Amino acid sequence: MNWDDLRFFLALVDSGTLTGAARRLQVEHTTVARRIDALEAALGLRLFDRLVRGWQLTVEGQNLVQHAREVEDRWFSFERKALSEGQMEGVVRISAAPTLTSFVLAPNLKNLHAALPGLELELFAEKHEVSLGRREADIALRMSRPQTAGLVIKAVATIQYGLYAKKSYLKGLDRSDWQFAAYERNSGTPHHQWLENLLGADPSRVLLRSNDQLVLRQVVAAGMGVSVLPHYLAKGLGSNELQRIQDPPCPVQRKLWLVMHDDVRRSVRVRAVADQLISLFASQAVQDLLT
Repeated sequence: MNWDDLRFFLALVDSGTLTGAARRLQVEHTTVARRIDALEAALGLRLFDRLVRGWQLTVEGQNLVQHAREVEDRWFSFERKALSEGQMEGVVRISAAPTLTSFVLAPNLKNLHAALPGLELELFAEKHEVSLGRREADIALRMSRPQTAGLVIKAVATIQYGLYAKKSYLKGLDRSDWQFAAYERNSGTPHHQWLENLLGADPSRVLLRSNDQLVLRQVVAAGMGVSVLPHYLAKGLGSNELQRIQDPPCPVQRKLWLVMHDDVRRSVRVRAVADQLISLFASQAVQDLLT
């Protein structure tokens, strides 16, 4: 049996479709099908029923899922331990929210890269929280404090927010005529909830809604209304087209957490990158973006 086929098995279990598993593993869907066929042949078992609506586990397949996960956990533990024994060279993967990646990290990595010339950085802009235990990233920057055991967590910054609009928009309208670009309904995000409370029960004041902060920024930059944005998103990349509205001030402040797996933090190269990221967020240039 090819042990790596278990990775394809679990990806298909979690995704339910060849397309979903292929996207997760970054391969073609035909590769997933071929690897599952090979695993079934090696085991002499049919693990999935091929149905029109997707691949469904057989009873035999269901009985093996937990065992496969235990093997996977052992493999990632081995991989993390090997990483901790490594040298100051190789790849370090960093995961962060898309807007934070584009407007804070990417424009300010020059000094980090210069300080660690032997390393290759992989910067992943992702909305979902990656699994550090499965080595989907070595370092994650998260807006909520993780509760999972086995993680090393450090607060590295405070993200602040404000109301923003295009300067020409504010000059042309009275405050009572402002319209707003808001987040999707029932969002639990603190700054978007603050905006909903500010607007009250009048739906006519909401111009549009989106589940993407960058979309809201672009709508505001186009002169279509007002929205609540993190300061770095309004000020990033040298933008001077947006004006901060001082009244009312947004009181929401959110901690940004740097997170690593306890095993991985012993890696020389991961520790070095983490230290550089901590210094980056403490720098005056980044502080000016965030506040």
